[in-house]
Amino acid sequence: MTAYRSPWQNGYIERLNGSIRRECTDHIIVLNERHLKKILRRYFDYYNSDRTHLGIDKESPTGRQTEKQTSISDRLVELPRVGGLHHRYEWQEAAA
Repeated sequence: MTAYRSPWQNGYIERLNGSIRRECTDHIIVLNERHLKKILRRYFDYYNSDRTHLGIDKESPTGRQTEKQTSISDRLVELPRVGGLHHRYEWQEAAA
């Protein structure tokens, strides 16, 4: 049981808070409240759709398809997330 108004007693919330701190806010200088909300919104999009989670067999909560290289000429493209703090990688066909 978690005591009322005692989030430090909830292990799930503590783990999420730690992830947010370690993977996001420790690496960014926050300018104001609006800037923080924008950063956190982008981080939560990354967290739920791109980041792998060990607890769900290295999948993302919203699920994403694993891409494979279809030909030797394909190149790996880096897609920046959270202002370049994190990245997602996808295979892209090379221009002919």
